[in-house]
Amino acid sequence: MNMISVEDVTFAMEGSDTNIIDGVSFKINKGEFVSIVGPSGCGKSTILRIIAGLIPPSSGRVRVMGRGIEGPSKKLSFVFQDFALLPWLTNIENVKIGLNLSELSEDEKDKKASELLDRFGLSGFETYYPNVLSGGMKQRVGIARAVASDPQILLMDEPFSSLDELTAETLRSDIVYMLENKNISVNSVIMVTHNVEEAVQLSDKIIVLSNKPTKVKKILSIKTGRPRDKRAASFMETMDLVYAELAK
Repeated sequence: MNMISVEDVTFAMEGSDTNIIDGVSFKINKGEFVSIVGPSGCGKSTILRIIAGLIPPSSGRVRVMGRGIEGPSKKLSFVFQDFALLPWLTNIENVKIGLNLSELSEDEKDKKASELLDRFGLSGFETYYPNVLSGGMKQRVGIARAVASDPQILLMDEPFSSLDELTAETLRSDIVYMLENKNISVNSVIMVTHNVEEAVQLSDKIIVLSNKPTKVKKILSIKTGRPRDKRAASFMETMDLVYAELAK
């Protein structure tokens, strides 16, 4: 099933005639983990925000499950690089933000938020504030908040870049588990990353973007199952392919 279709999307800053993004098109299917890589400043995060309905494209269209998107959708949720937690709210209150549009009672919201914090290894931290958490724990709260509304598509913007490698590796495993767990609503993930090894480790498909004006240079499919051995020849060959495209 086609989950997302990005159709000839262009984007220019208001008042400018020069496109930052120039005719970008790709499709994402149900069950896919897709990474978007490209040079710094090429517009990767802008594309993700257009898909999320946070900003409109200058032209072109994004379809989510066959329907054109004109604003934020309950079908999608966003995980930010900087965690984006509200420091004056407790962790459970931050997760409950993801339930603001839910018809659940307050007691039901509390129960669901608590269950999500437990699922992501934060049982006992419900009433703490974000300032006492490590970076990895903050991102777990951010992920719990993102999936609280039962989205079908998770958008992630450099979600592990500010974390130490051990913490990042654990969270990568959590995201893959979530994608493969039938009890969790998320069935497709799109991640923007600068980390080529991370993209090859996690993705079913890697979209390589050019420098501005940004176009799709290459879409690479990865057929090997997860988890993947980073020392395997096929893993290294795929990394080399991605780097070769980025260097062109």
